[in-house]
Amino acid sequence: MSSAHGDLGQDELLRRLHGVAEKATMLIAPSDVFSIQRINHSENTTFLLTDMDTEERVILRVHRTNYHSPEAINSELTWMTALREDEGVHTPKVIPGPNGDWIHHVTTEEVPEGRQCVLFEFLEGEEPDEENLIPSFPNLGEITARMHRHVRQWALPPGFERFSWNFETTLGACPHWGHWYDGPNLNDERKILLRKFVEVIRRRLEAFGCGPDRFGLIHADMRLANLLIHNGDTRVIDFDDSGISWYLYDLASALSFIEDRPDVPDLIAAWLEGYRKVESVSAEEEAEIPTFLMLRRMQILAWMGSHSETDLAQSLGDEYTDITLDLAETYLGKYG
Repeated sequence: MSSAHGDLGQDELLRRLHGVAEKATMLIAPSDVFSIQRINHSENTTFLLTDMDTEERVILRVHRTNYHSPEAINSELTWMTALREDEGVHTPKVIPGPNGDWIHHVTTEEVPEGRQCVLFEFLEGEEPDEENLIPSFPNLGEITARMHRHVRQWALPPGFERFSWNFETTLGACPHWGHWYDGPNLNDERKILLRKFVEVIRRRLEAFGCGPDRFGLIHADMRLANLLIHNGDTRVIDFDDSGISWYLYDLASALSFIEDRPDVPDLIAAWLEGYRKVESVSAEEEAEIPTFLMLRRMQILAWMGSHSETDLAQSLGDEYTDITLDLAETYLGKYG
């Protein structure tokens, strides 16, 4: 399988994308010199641009090719802006270019086809302390509920376009992130177990349903890396995966990579405590949370198979698959 970013080697790809970032600084201050620091390379590649004279910092997101259309990116940015202006959720402001556009098509000699780029304000803050998450989860639950409340009251603008994250597009026949069975460290025996596991997830989600009280526009990637805490204020960044899915998927994504921690039940309880200050969660919905945790876990496994060149996939390694098998056996023992 080719890389999500094409067939270039990783080092060469990143060198060329650095050139795109250099060109993009012209959109901010054409005569200034910027330092350019790559801070993330996953679906997209993100850079911190710092003006060497003013020390002003700006975030640049360089989009991968053949993933989101300009209409889909504009829809993401529109919702981010509406959340901040209508609901008071602290999201980064989009920085328009000289022509007022949010999305910039940047080309270089080495990237003649160009890349879609977006500039964001730099937000101060630190990721939640992974060693002490309980105190931050009630606030996270409350913010998530405010986002969901906004969606339930918000009329989607004409031409609004985002992915749908349902069973078929996560673990089914048409997955946006690749097939789970292409994940790392899977042999035939393990695939048999996981196929049974995925079928149980499918049946339970089908029974749970996609009614408007359970299924709508969500962030879909509320993991720790996309949350910044500054002076008690939780800021939400990186809406690139936002789309139409189950509201409870936002809780599952907040527990990405840590589903096996012994304090997960306490984290879920803390999140629900905050969420219920704003919106309700029925007993039936609460009972299905383990299914959403495993849906997310398996979707990340699929993502690792199709993004094996990324730093995140390599850092997770075979251990992620091993733990997934353990969690699958526990889940099947209860629901299978």
